[in-house]
Amino acid sequence: MVEDFLIARNPEPGSTLPYLLRIPLPGRPVVLKAKDTWPRTAKVYCHRAEWPDDAEVVERVPVRSCVQRGAAIDLVLDRGRENRSQFVMTNARGRQMIFWQSARTTKQARPGVRTPTARASGLASFEVLVDVHERYAWKFSGEQVTTVKRPLTAGDYAVERDGRVLAAVERKSLADLVATLTSGKLRYVLADLAALPRAAVVVEDRYSAIFALERVRPAVVADGIAEMAVRFPGVPIIFAETRALAQQWTYRFLGACLAELRDAEVGEVRVAELATGPALPRREPTTAEIRAWALGEGLAVSARGGRLPAEVRDAWERAHP
Repeated sequence: MVEDFLIARNPEPGSTLPYLLRIPLPGRPVVLKAKDTWPRTAKVYCHRAEWPDDAEVVERVPVRSCVQRGAAIDLVLDRGRENRSQFVMTNARGRQMIFWQSARTTKQARPGVRTPTARASGLASFEVLVDVHERYAWKFSGEQVTTVKRPLTAGDYAVERDGRVLAAVERKSLADLVATLTSGKLRYVLADLAALPRAAVVVEDRYSAIFALERVRPAVVADGIAEMAVRFPGVPIIFAETRALAQQWTYRFLGACLAELRDAEVGEVRVAELATGPALPRREPTTAEIRAWALGEGLAVSARGGRLPAEVRDAWERAHP
């Protein structure tokens, strides 16, 4: 028989995680410290803890099922509302992180939008280079691209022309962005990207998620991002909310970079065509110009004006073919 789901007060004074959760996983209950008693508006950050003998239980709820599936624990409570939730365990910066989420918070984190299927900048299918070190790489399913794995000196995704990388995008999760920012590594990543003609960083999360961070001061992260934007103005940092939207933004950014090159090449061809087109007709000399030339050559011609002899005009033509 599955035990009840228990919520108690955290006896640690001054803790930012004021509640204890006892998840009745069959055979091995899991105890966590948590910031709230239910994930109502956002995911709730949790941390491993011990259940005290004299726990002050504030809520006891019967459980219909509690099952671990991979790195997640699915919990279904026996009540009408706020009954289905999930504890997701992940790793970031070398340590375990646990988030408690419900269907409502998951939906809020993944906006119900449909990405367009129109070609990027009107381009036909093009090739996207994917860095060989990229884990769980985007497949660009449904987009007009093919992907090729290749070592990249900057960025995770790129496009090239004649063996030269034209544009690249560095993909970051929020945890990765925070880790590289606080370690100082991000400035070197941006310096490499800034050496390319076009580059950007895309984050698979919302900017507002920075201010819900637990283990790093949000102001430190916000200031660091602002500093990088000032230091590397040619490499924007884009918050694209979700993995799907980050992939869509990258596809259209790389397509726009290729289209810019295409338009530039068309412009150069048109300028070259103008420069090598048919020569303009030669301007006919005036009578005064021919007279002055003839006098300088010692030809018999009146200096006062009048009609120029035919032989003088013939001489001019022979001298100016």
